[in-house]
Amino acid sequence: MNLMGALDIGYNILKLNNINTYKIDTEILLSDTLNISKEKLILNLKENISYKNYNNFLSKLNRRKFREPVAYIIKKKEFWKNEFYLDRNVLIPRPETEHLVEETLKIISQFHKKKILEIGIGSGCLIISILKERQLCSADGIDSSKKAVKVAKINAKLHQIKNRIKIFKSDVDNYNVGKYDLVISNPPYIDTHQLKYLGVREYEPYTALNGGINGTEMLMKVVVKASQLLKVNGNLIIEIGKDQKYKMIKFLNTNNFFVKKIIRDLSGHDRCIISVKLS
Repeated sequence: MNLMGALDIGYNILKLNNINTYKIDTEILLSDTLNISKEKLILNLKENISYKNYNNFLSKLNRRKFREPVAYIIKKKEFWKNEFYLDRNVLIPRPETEHLVEETLKIISQFHKKKILEIGIGSGCLIISILKERQLCSADGIDSSKKAVKVAKINAKLHQIKNRIKIFKSDVDNYNVGKYDLVISNPPYIDTHQLKYLGVREYEPYTALNGGINGTEMLMKVVVKASQLLKVNGNLIIEIGKDQKYKMIKFLNTNNFFVKKIIRDLSGHDRCIISVKLS
């Protein structure tokens, strides 16, 4: 069988199982199986596929037809300008989280030597993307999950910045190391009740999604910790849920932060708050 035939089988399997992205998913899974780019795949559709590769491809299709995210199947995901290793112990990076990278880079110039803390480092895609753009900066990252810390350390090594970052297993409440110029966080902000309506719930780590009964439990912990660890005039950049802006602005003001800017995502939802510690 040639690669075109394998693709057609993949298209049909996923389409019959109501996977809306059946075409791109099939192409990604076959490219990953063959360890070639999607472009090279398309240019070589008349080439034959080996029995071993075909069975491996069918195994991946079977996982996808039950709605396992492609990123977990191929163990990688593009974010910002880079590709990151992933497994089911960390969240899959979302495009809206790139706003945190973009806003951080606006605050820190290429000539600044700043110390950054990421609370809830997950895969490390956020802080690693920033450090690759700002060569003079260094960072610490914490996560309550031992398995997430392991993934973040793998990515720090893969992207050759492990000498500029220290990664710790720690709950936000128990971390009291150092003072920082900037704190960033994309904490869990989905309320417990809404989690059951998310299609990825059965695959992505529950603790990385669950923001408590009202969705702001972890966000508030991040604000309180940032108020303790930030230097005066230091910045806090956090990602929030679409209906949490006013509640979080009020909480930030109560904890001695001035809200500089609210960033909306591509869907028009309030997604990112940039604030400054006043004293």
